[in-house]
Amino acid sequence: MDLDTLRHSCSHIMAEAVKELWPQVKVGIGPSIEDGFYYDFDKKEPFTDEDLARIEDKMRQIIKADEPFLRQELSKQEAIELFTKLNEDYKVSLLRDIPEEKVSIYKTGDKFIDLCRGPHIESTGQIKAFKLLSVAGAYWHGIETNPMLQRIYATCFETQKELDDYLKNLDEAKLRDHRKLGPQLGFFDIYHEEAGAGLVFYPPKGAVLRKIIEDYEKKEHLARGYQMVITPHIMESSLWKTSGHYDYYKENMYVLKVDEKEFVLKPMNCPGHILIYKSKTRSYKELPLRLFELGTVYRYEKAGVLHGLLRVRGFTQDDAHIFCLPQQLKAEIKGIIDFVFDTMKVFGFNDLGIELSTRPEKFIGTEEDWRLATAALTESLEEKGLSYEINAGDGAFYGPKIDIKLKDALKRKWQCATIQCDFALPKRFGLAYVDVDGKEKQPIMLHRVLLGSLERFMGALLENYKGALPLWLSPVQAVIIPVRDSVSEYASEVRRELCACEIRAEIDGRNETLDKRVREAEITKIPYILIVGEREAQNRSVSVRKKGAGNQGVTDLEELKKEMKHKITNHEGGGPY
Repeated sequence: MDLDTLRHSCSHIMAEAVKELWPQVKVGIGPSIEDGFYYDFDKKEPFTDEDLARIEDKMRQIIKADEPFLRQELSKQEAIELFTKLNEDYKVSLLRDIPEEKVSIYKTGDKFIDLCRGPHIESTGQIKAFKLLSVAGAYWHGIETNPMLQRIYATCFETQKELDDYLKNLDEAKLRDHRKLGPQLGFFDIYHEEAGAGLVFYPPKGAVLRKIIEDYEKKEHLARGYQMVITPHIMESSLWKTSGHYDYYKENMYVLKVDEKEFVLKPMNCPGHILIYKSKTRSYKELPLRLFELGTVYRYEKAGVLHGLLRVRGFTQDDAHIFCLPQQLKAEIKGIIDFVFDTMKVFGFNDLGIELSTRPEKFIGTEEDWRLATAALTESLEEKGLSYEINAGDGAFYGPKIDIKLKDALKRKWQCATIQCDFALPKRFGLAYVDVDGKEKQPIMLHRVLLGSLERFMGALLENYKGALPLWLSPVQAVIIPVRDSVSEYASEVRRELCACEIRAEIDGRNETLDKRVREAEITKIPYILIVGEREAQNRSVSVRKKGAGNQGVTDLEELKKEMKHKITNHEGGGPY
């Protein structure tokens, strides 16, 4: 049985149950989504937890009755008249926007009728396992000036075991929610009221984690032949008109006036990199030219879609643009793919999925350029023996793309790496290189990110590791706890020696019990807890507790330094929790 059909059918059953319980409620839409389904309702009073329980009970009655899903075709006008009579204003609104003159409706039970193209299961009795999950607000059609509806999220599976496994996974995901872990552990915060929504602040621990990631990226990019660049955060709008962003992306851009001229707070880094390419005459011998920037960009996102670090208004991309010859194109694409896989492995992600996104309805450039660009991406994947899915029509407006998604400890997908092949922007900006024959020719441009948004990637890291980051990524790698004041000097000596080895260590010498200090270090997920007393001071040793492994006994300080340094250098010290 098709799971989407099952879930969409279950959404109809939920809507039928709501209408039976609250006949005056008006219904919106109820599609299936990746992990379940939802339905939007116009109800004055908010749905409560008790209401959800009542809806579930009513749904069970409908399922037990084994009501058939009956399909009927009507003319558009007949349907408008029907739903007008039923006072279903949102269905009438949908019908007025439908271009077809024939539509279909589905009926279940004695009264419930829904506008739907289907398909559906044969009868309600085929639903075996479902659960209502939560309620959220949702503007009609996602437009803030439209009425706010109540959206009930739910899920449905073919078997109870699948549902139980999903709910267990959902409970685990709540424990890993980076929106809670991040502020609790001191990695980031978002001060909605004071600074504005979607803007991220990094306290010391978060700033250290960012620096670790950035330093790793800079080192690896330089080793692979990239050149570092930095571009301004604000540039004249004429640049964005040339690139096409002004016409195709303006609703997501911050546009402002400066000295009577219009400027844009950059949503992308590519136009800046293009200007650097254009700054002098380029020879074919200089290509491929790989320009890399940890570039902070700003995009207007509606308040309703902001979500922790995953959807923000200001974020930093590990952005690079490669300008190459046609004969270099596939080798560069393959090199990026290798770079992505190598990088993800270092951060502990070995399970990756690949999607190839093709030409959208609104695009720039010629169809022939799009064909060549798509072929280059496709052939690169196939020559490397990588399987992928087609994501039809989801390419960028200037070119097709490969998206590489990591899977975390709960097998959830996170969008990170992207490779976009672009013939259009080099043409729009008049980019050229002097070829071996002395003639000017147009380079091909690759846009790419590895981790993508550093904010999004940090969110993925926190959830994958449940906040317990691997040793090499932990902002504080060891906390030293002196048992009493008489060994404070030795605790300071241990810290100095660890810091001299570039091991990040702190001392917790507070006037608290030993048990409380150890417990707090465990709660903050510090990899090594080093307890020192009189015996350790005399023997130049430490009593070691490791994250996830407990008490390890007394260890010589020199041996500890070697062990920790080895793990840090080799990016060891933790797996998904």
